Amino acid sequence: MDPDHRPPRPIDGPEKPMLESFLDFQRQTLLWKVSGLDEAALRCPWVPSGTSLLGLVQHLAYVERWWFQGVFAGREVVIPWRAAEPTDEWQLDPNQTSASVLAFYRAEVAQSRQITAASSLDQRARLPERPHTLRRVLIHMIEETARHVGHADILRELTDGATGE
Repeated sequence: MDPDHRPPRPIDGPEKPMLESFLDFQRQTLLWKVSGLDEAALRCPWVPSGTSLLGLVQHLAYVERWWFQGVFAGREVVIPWRAAEPTDEWQLDPNQTSASVLAFYRAEVAQSRQITAASSLDQRARLPERPHTLRRVLIHMIEETARHVGHADILRELTDGATGE
């Protein structure tokens, strides 16, 4: 993936498209950070927690699911690590492939975009214990995704020396 093909980040304009653009930029940057690597490189755990580039993608897919589908839309969602050890969220099932994890991430992002498109920024989440607005969810997801893109940047550099914003 070419980093120049990431969506532009506007310098001004309506708030909702601006927030969506900044989140999409981070999402595409994550995909750029994992592009061009083989299965072994994507699964390599460079840190003691066992976190790998592909593990980051899986984690962010579930974060997308939780915040947009679970919290905001109030749907029943499955988040496997909620019933397991906290570090399990970074671990990959041996039967998963990089293609399946990336497809999972893209599918969760597509669901998030649909939910966002059908909602206003001031609309409240349906999960009673988290009555956030969509605005708050989008800002949180920009923060969460950007933090993990930073982790991916470091893991990618450790993997093959590639760097870049």
